[in-house]
Amino acid sequence: MASLKSGPPPFFNLSSSSHRVFSRPISNPYSLSAGIFSRSSFSVGLRPPKSSTLRRNPTSVTAASMFTDNPVIADICATALSGGIALSMLRFWEETAKRGLFDQKINRKLVHISIGLVFMLCWPLFSSGRRGAVLAALIPGINIIKMLLLGLGIWKDEATVKSMSRHGDYRELLKGPLYYASTITLGCAIYWRTSPVAIAAICNLCAGDGLADIVGRQFGRQKIPYNRNKSIAGSIAMVTAGFIASVGYMHYFSLFGYIQGSWEMVLGFLVVSLAAALVESHPISTQLDDNLTVPLTSMLVGSFVF
Repeated sequence: MASLKSGPPPFFNLSSSSHRVFSRPISNPYSLSAGIFSRSSFSVGLRPPKSSTLRRNPTSVTAASMFTDNPVIADICATALSGGIALSMLRFWEETAKRGLFDQKINRKLVHISIGLVFMLCWPLFSSGRRGAVLAALIPGINIIKMLLLGLGIWKDEATVKSMSRHGDYRELLKGPLYYASTITLGCAIYWRTSPVAIAAICNLCAGDGLADIVGRQFGRQKIPYNRNKSIAGSIAMVTAGFIASVGYMHYFSLFGYIQGSWEMVLGFLVVSLAAALVESHPISTQLDDNLTVPLTSMLVGSFVF
């Protein structure tokens, strides 16, 4: 029987460089001395969350990098792609309006609900910082010019007018649709994707106000005492839809590291949605325009809440 003190088998060369590498002690369970792994490789999931619920993360994932390593060209590509998606959505709803697939009022509200929410889905395509926010804001900003040209009768586009107006009058585009494009542009350019204020404003405008009208028309038999043009069912639908959409987009942007979701932020979204629905139900909101009062209220209240 071989002695326990005998040397290692011949395939172990104690003087070889490979032995020197593998014979080094591992000082901690997270790293190998060969440098394959390090403690920092595991720190992302273990690091305790920061106390702030709102931050601009310099290492956040930016989908714009899939285009090119040049950030300027990447933002230009992101603008072109996002603009193409928004234009395709508008063309789709214009086609449904021309073919009469939906009631005109329903078609208009489907435009109202979808355009802003789909546009927000494209925000991760842009780079972080002011340039990305400004280029993204150009997309609804161009729509402001389009609404002005159509509403003033300078440009004729019956399909767009039919899909966005209540009664097919091109002058209606100078109110609701113009306010809609303006407030989304404002929220994008000023607050951008790192702020829950932008999320709350656009979600309450699109999902909240849009669903309020649809549900109110179908189930709004019981009217609000101080405004017979609004229903309790519509207001409940507005709070619910605006709140759920806001929380959904909070999780969406959290995936990219733009914001850090929390229960405090969720509660803030509920407060903003309640305030927006309360203002929307007031008669003065009808006199001005829901597309103006709802997002401005969301921005104002959100600035205090978040």
